[in-house]
Amino acid sequence: MKERKNKELSSKELSELVAKGMAEKKGSDITIMDLRKVKNSITDFFVICSGNSDTQIDALANSVEDEVYKYSKTEPWQKEGKANGEWILIDYVDVVAHIFNKERRKHYDLEELWGDAEVTYLEDSMA
Repeated sequence: MKERKNKELSSKELSELVAKGMAEKKGSDITIMDLRKVKNSITDFFVICSGNSDTQIDALANSVEDEVYKYSKTEPWQKEGKANGEWILIDYVDVVAHIFNKERRKHYDLEELWGDAEVTYLEDSMA
C-alpha cells in the first residue's frame, strides 16, 4: 500500500486544497466525493472538475499541484493524461484529482459509478 509522505494534512484537508486549486482557475462543476465509507474504495476522496479547453485543463492541473505544494509541500504520487488533454488524473494516494473535458466527464460519469460516496458540490463562485 502506497502512503503519502506528508501526514500532517488530513485527506479531507488535502481534498479541500485540491478543490481550491481547481477553483483558482475557474474549474466548473467541482465535486468532492468522500469515499471513506465506500467498501473496496481505492482512495479517501475523488475531487472532480471540468475544463472548457485543453489549455484550461492543463492550467487546472498546474493550479492543483501548485496549491497543494504551496500549503503542504506534497508532490503527487502519480500523474496521468497530461499529453491528451481530455482527462488529467493527479494521484495524491489519499486524494485523487480528476480534471476532465466535459464530454469525457459525461462518458466516464464517476459520480454515478461511485454512487455510494458522500458528494459535495462546490459553487462555481468559490474562488
